[in-house]
Formats: sequence, C-alpha cells, structure tokens
Amino acid sequence: MTKIDPRNIEISAYDYPLPDERIAKYPLAQRDRSKLLVWHPATSPDAEGTIEERHFFELPDQIPAGSMIVFNNTRVIQARLHFRKPTGGVVEIFCLEPEEPKDYQQNFASEHECVWTCLVGNSKKWKEGSLSLSVKMPDGRDVTLSCERAGELGPSQKIRFYWEGGYTFAALLDAMGELPIPPYLNRETEEKDKETYQTVYSRIKGSVAAPTAGLHYTPEVLDALQKKGCSLQYLTLHVGAGTFKPVKSATIEGHDMHTEFISVPREVIASILQFTRQQNIQENSLPAREGGVGLLFATGTTSVRTLESLYYIGEKLKAIQASAGEGWAESVHAEDLIVHQWEPYDVEHTLSLEASLAQILAYLDATHQDTLVTATQILIAPGFQYRLIDGIITNFHMPQSTLLLLVSALTDGESLVGENWHRIYQYALGHDFRFLSYGDSSILFRK
Repeated sequence: MTKIDPRNIEISAYDYPLPDERIAKYPLAQRDRSKLLVWHPATSPDAEGTIEERHFFELPDQIPAGSMIVFNNTRVIQARLHFRKPTGGVVEIFCLEPEEPKDYQQNFASEHECVWTCLVGNSKKWKEGSLSLSVKMPDGRDVTLSCERAGELGPSQKIRFYWEGGYTFAALLDAMGELPIPPYLNRETEEKDKETYQTVYSRIKGSVAAPTAGLHYTPEVLDALQKKGCSLQYLTLHVGAGTFKPVKSATIEGHDMHTEFISVPREVIASILQFTRQQNIQENSLPAREGGVGLLFATGTTSVRTLESLYYIGEKLKAIQASAGEGWAESVHAEDLIVHQWEPYDVEHTLSLEASLAQILAYLDATHQDTLVTATQILIAPGFQYRLIDGIITNFHMPQSTLLLLVSALTDGESLVGENWHRIYQYALGHDFRFLSYGDSSILFRK
C-alpha cells in the first residue's frame, strides 16, 4: 500500500454542510444527557462500520472493563481583558500564552509584573503609552492593572502587565477577565459559562478554550467508569486560540499547525507503559483481550495530540542518548523535545512504543523531574499511525478543520476517501445531533 503524505490532502475533501441551527449555542441543563454516537469499525473488508445512538450517561456501557481513559485537566482562564482609554475607546487584550516567566504556574503566581503573548483588538486605538484597568477585588481593596507593549507590533504582540497590591496575576484575571467562549457561538459570554465551559475535572489553569469533549462528564459517569475497573488518568494540554484557526490553504502542506503546551506526570507515563505492556501480553495470548486489560481511550483531540506526541518525544530522547552517551540526559534542552508538525511523516519510525515510553521515564528519573513538560505542534491526518490510543471520545467538529482530519485518521486509517467519517457525520446531521463545543458527543473506535 502506498504511504499517504498528508501534505497532499485537499481540505475541500473534508467539507460538509453545517447549518447554523445545528451549532449548539448553549449546553444542556444536565451534562450527561447529551447524545452519544457510538461507532465501531467494520469487522470485514466488505462490511460497513456500525453506528448506534445512545446518551452520554451510558458511556460506561460502551467502554470495555479494565480500559484506561485519559483526560485533559486544563482549566480555561478568563483571558479577555477590556481596557478603556481616557477618550472612551475600548482596547481588548486577549492573553494567549505566557512569555516572562515562560512557565504557566510561575507566571500566574507573579505578584508585580509578567509578560504575555496577546492578541490586541482595536489596536489602532492604542498608538502609544500604557493602558490601565481598575477593579475592586473580592477582599474589598481596589487594584489597578496596567499594561504596555513589550515588543514589535504584529498579529500577536508581547504585552507587559504590571500592578501593585500583592495580588497574583491569576487573581487579577479572575477578577478582571472575561471567559473566552468560542467565536462561532456568536454571543457574548454569560455568567453561567464560567461553570458550563469548564470540565468537572479541570484543575490546571492555562487554556483559552475548553477541551470540550470533557464537558459531558459528570461525577456520576466518572464514578461508574471507575466501578467498572477503568483507570482514569489526567494530563495537561493548554488549548490555544490556534485551535480555532481555519485551514485556508488548498492542501494541508500550506497550513501551519499551532503549538501548544503539554504537561504529563511521570506516574501517568508509567501507568500507560504498564498498560501497554499488559495489552501486548494479552494480544499475544489466546483468546485475545478476553476478561483482561481493555482499551486505551482519549477524551478529546487535545488528549489524543498529547498522548500521540509521547512516542516522538521518547524517540528524540533515544537519539540524544545514542549520540551523547553518558550524561546524555543533562544535555537535553527544552526545545529538543518539541514535536513538530511533520515529524510523524518525514522519516520511518521503528522504535517500539514500550521503548519510547521507557526512554521518557529514564530521562525524567535521570534529571529528577516528576513531570514531562514541553510543547507539541503535531498534525494528525490520514497517513498518521496511531500508536497509543484505541479510541476517542469527542464532539463533532468544524468542516475543513484539522480536528476532522484527526477523526478521519482514526476511522478511515490509510484511506483518503474518508467514507467512515462521512458516514458518521451524515448520521449525526440526519439524527438531530448538536454540533461543536456545546454539542453532543461520540465514541469512535480505531479502525
């Protein structure tokens, strides 16, 4: 079979009609009452995959006992700040990612000043000088947040924020900022979005968009999964504004994938390695996968991108060890671990998954780190070889988006025709499923 080069994929092949009325503007009153589409691949070349319609609270019935489910525990920050000039004009500053300090937690803990890469709305109204925004904090004290440009003008800009009073920058965002709901909802942020646009397990602040596949989970569903013997694991990918970036080029070759911060605890990597080893043992026994380990599922495309990036990070570390020899771990620089857009496709990758994960653990142990922290630009499209996940729990995505390419890579494998994702989305459109961030969900098993 000829290997697919995703650079040649025409994004127009991943289009479908999405009427505005099918985009859910608000979530359901009960998170887990959303619809759940269940897709299984065909068991023979001549058959079609099966589609069932359930509700999300029935998800535990669809997950094999003993499975592992991975979640993105990022928390959406109130990243939009509205500064009003003395003349009355409003300048919106949308915080994208921290620059000084670069580390999210250190930046949020800053008590005097910090620098962020931001998008600036109405930037023509801010020609020079600083802007200020005052607010009364929950303790009753007034505080003023000021900002100034810290770099050259461009689509995104470095903005230095500074203030007094001893408050952390995280506290200022909570008091002054606005939660950035997706632009395609075509409405203003409302007070209830502060709760409904966060997953029930969100913990680590940093995203400017929610990992929306997780919005359907309730404590009851999570408890039911654990009672079924499933292992629930949590990692962090801070979702950037690039998640809404449309593919404007005719082919994928012309699209620059956004880069996002990822953080994976050592104990999670160790659990995945152990799970993978157990799967391999079971698959080599007869009968396979009966009464044993189960499958590995990712909740959302952000969890998929983080998990699948691990393989390439381990491969990089293996190459560094081979070239550097003794003391190799100390020679690793932060930029060495970033997974780039075309990395999965540029060369042949022969390292086993087990060896790759073990290499990450060896690196963390050698450098006395309990968490792998880096970034990923990975692009998952038809032609991609999934190495970790067996299935995904995910919402229904925008036409002509990289998220749809990721789904097609899972459901259609090496096929560029995309018959399976088409069939899934046609079913959802024909059976009143709600689309995008506040819409319904699906569980898709890997082909």
